[in-house]
Amino acid sequence: MEIATSTLINQHLIDPEICIRCNTCEATCPVNAITHDSTNYVVDAAVCNFCMACIPPCPTGSIDNWRKMPSTRPYTLEEQFSWDSLPSELSDEQLADLGISADSLPTAEASQSSTPSLVDLDAPFNSAQYNASLPPWSAAHAYTNLYGVKSQEPFVNATVVGNVRVTEVGRDYDTHHIVLDFGAMPFPVLEGQSIGIIPPGVDAKGKPHHARQYSIASPRNGERPGYNNVSLTIKRVLEDYQGNPVRGVASNYMCDLQVGDKVKVIGPFGSSFLMPNHPRSNIVMICTGTGSAPMRAMTEWRRRLRKSGKFEGGKLMLFFGARTKEELPYFGPLQSLPKDFIDINFAFSRIPDQPKRYVQDLMRERATDLAELLKNPNTYFYVCGLKSMEEGVVLALRDIAQQAGLAWESLGLSLKQEGRLHLETY
Repeated sequence: MEIATSTLINQHLIDPEICIRCNTCEATCPVNAITHDSTNYVVDAAVCNFCMACIPPCPTGSIDNWRKMPSTRPYTLEEQFSWDSLPSELSDEQLADLGISADSLPTAEASQSSTPSLVDLDAPFNSAQYNASLPPWSAAHAYTNLYGVKSQEPFVNATVVGNVRVTEVGRDYDTHHIVLDFGAMPFPVLEGQSIGIIPPGVDAKGKPHHARQYSIASPRNGERPGYNNVSLTIKRVLEDYQGNPVRGVASNYMCDLQVGDKVKVIGPFGSSFLMPNHPRSNIVMICTGTGSAPMRAMTEWRRRLRKSGKFEGGKLMLFFGARTKEELPYFGPLQSLPKDFIDINFAFSRIPDQPKRYVQDLMRERATDLAELLKNPNTYFYVCGLKSMEEGVVLALRDIAQQAGLAWESLGLSLKQEGRLHLETY
């Protein structure tokens, strides 16, 4: 390999062994430097500006990897797509053989000098720039990465103790509520965290399947209070986001599980999409489909606190979207929750002879109530679901704030910096 210059870069790379392919980094990157194929997530060295926006939201730490490379020959996207693990760091001797001095490497501080600490208000509207990477100040401590490739234990075996359908539609697009029990193995989780499921078998290249990420749908003391278990909300996948037929490897495996089956689990993951512990804090939840999982967990924990007398009046408000009520998970149980406990708003986009309504439409209809909540520093917003909903939701918040005479420039910064607006879309 011929090197035409002695300039080095600290190339940003993603560790494919740790990455759970959750799409957080690609969704967060403000310059579109991150992309993916069916195997790996990768960073384009020609586009990456070291802004570091993708580092804090990554639930596994796989994004925080760097290699000293000649600026004229960084690892290409094709090379990164082919990796099963990160290449070793080039030694000083190898760099010297290339006619490069290790002293020419920029310091970490220099590489990250362009890191934006605030939202770029002059840039085109980008909803991801308002996403908080810090949890609420009162959130409980989250344990992460207890099990995984680079942990002491590569995975933990969980036992299926429940698997029920929670939508009314037929088998093709059914959604399941699945309960996993960890027995005597420690697996502490909080509302808003996620786990990785490792499907059995191998992929088309003969390699073991990588883990798929699923949000926890149960509160911190278990789906069944006092038991070491968690629940998940999983939709059977039979087509991709472009509508092309595809059979989801992990989703179909999970939906077909029987009570007593064993499942390989890694994690838990996530330390920012956490609910506040302050009993008077307000929580606004905005979701579609299986994005309801963390919202169910937060709602159920608040319900248990209320039942125990430890709930002090913080408001719960839910905006929940689906194509029809038959495709909306937990529709029945949601109807039975007390109206003075949670304010529920449903948006259905495929009702015959009815106009399409999305969650952002409902938010605008409830602008007066949301404006009051936006004014309250004890209000926290959580958005989870398809990526296509994210911009519309944040734009609705911006417009509601501005119509109420609130300065979005400062409010948007506060929501981000104080851990009060959390976006988890895919």
